[in-house]
Amino acid sequence: MYTGGDIKTITYNHPSLGSGTLFPKAGEDGTLDPGGYTSADDAAGVTGNGQNLIDIITAKRASFEILCAWDMADADELDTVNNMAASPLLADWTITHISGAVYGGKGKPVGDVQGSTGAATFALKLAFEGKLSKL
Repeated sequence: MYTGGDIKTITYNHPSLGSGTLFPKAGEDGTLDPGGYTSADDAAGVTGNGQNLIDIITAKRASFEILCAWDMADADELDTVNNMAASPLLADWTITHISGAVYGGKGKPVGDVQGSTGAATFALKLAFEGKLSKL
């Protein structure tokens, strides 16, 4: 059986900013990239005679993206995430799927973190060192 569905929680433990939990919005599709190595998708990646593959393998970082809830009045997750993005220190992250699968790694928020005042959400993208591990 294959089980898709919601990410239940995302927890973090930052060495100077503390620990907490982010709550992804229900029904949103997250994107998990475990990282590692990838081969280039290049249709011209062959020798001139068309017989031999030219395989370009590069390292890429692990990442995870999803839409999270934002409590502007009290918790202010947006402020917390922006502070972690500005920090040179990495946090320990745990991502828990409704199926019971749990992923974790050491990383930080990346990209432009902006909140939607009408929807009370923000897009979260995390980048990790090494590969994202299944715990």
